[in-house]
Amino acid sequence: MDRGLFCGRSTERVWPCKIALWVLWDRDMAKSENKTQVTDIAPADYVAAIEHKTRRADAEQLLEWFPRVTGMTAKMWGPSLIGYGQYHYKYDSGREGDMLITGFSPRKANLVFYIMPGYQDVSGKLERLGKHKIGKSCLYVNKLADIDMDVLEEIVRFGVDYIRKTYETIED
Repeated sequence: MDRGLFCGRSTERVWPCKIALWVLWDRDMAKSENKTQVTDIAPADYVAAIEHKTRRADAEQLLEWFPRVTGMTAKMWGPSLIGYGQYHYKYDSGREGDMLITGFSPRKANLVFYIMPGYQDVSGKLERLGKHKIGKSCLYVNKLADIDMDVLEEIVRFGVDYIRKTYETIED
């Protein structure tokens, strides 16, 4: 009985090898660490070093704004993300890790806000926000003057509340 269990040069019996390689890859991915980790860099020091004057001023404002909105302390995640809180996720594949609950990154091209559950339930708020673009969990704005900060607060609070209800969180 031929079950196709050979991984040699026979093209007729290759599929089990592909499945075995996929299982090994998936197992290894489940154990790999998240590249974005909390660092010892002080967020205020990072912001002070931003060359772009408007981006630095916006980031300084956000360093005061986020703790008021979230009740959490800023920490650097990787070299350029300023995050608030942390949650633990686990995918069906077995991959798991920790990520910031919310935060922002003052990039050269724009400010990026991280709203981890995404934007499925905030379309009405986005219409009122002002000039922006969205990705899966990222909200891009050129400068804070382009958006309504009260609407941004509604969006950030929605994201934080969703994460708190759905995942195990660590907040400080």
